[in-house]
Amino acid sequence: MADFMGLMKQAAELKTKMEAMQAELDQIEVEGAAGGGMVRVKITAKGELKTVTIDPSLMKPEDKEIAEDLIVTAHADARRKAETLLQEKMKNLTGGLPLPPGLKLF
Repeated sequence: MADFMGLMKQAAELKTKMEAMQAELDQIEVEGAAGGGMVRVKITAKGELKTVTIDPSLMKPEDKEIAEDLIVTAHADARRKAETLLQEKMKNLTGGLPLPPGLKLF
C-alpha cells in the first residue's frame, strides 16, 4: 500500500510539473530557417507560428513560389527543434518515474 501511495504522490507532483511546463512552453520560442536564412520563422515550443521573416530579395513576383516553399521548410525546421526541446524537457521532468512506453502526456 505504501508503494501505491508513493506512486500517487509522484503522479500528483508530475501533474503539477506538467502544468508548469505547459505554461512555460507557451513562452519558449524556437526559430527555423530555410534557403540559407532567407526565410525564418519563429514558433512557440507548442508549435504556434509567431513570426515570419522573408529576405527582401525573395519579394519578386517570379520568386513567389520559392518563398512559399521556403516558409513551409522553415516552419518544419522550427517544429523539429520544438519537438526536440519538448522531448528534452519531458525527459528531465519524468526522470525516475516509471511511465508506460508510448504514453502521450500532451
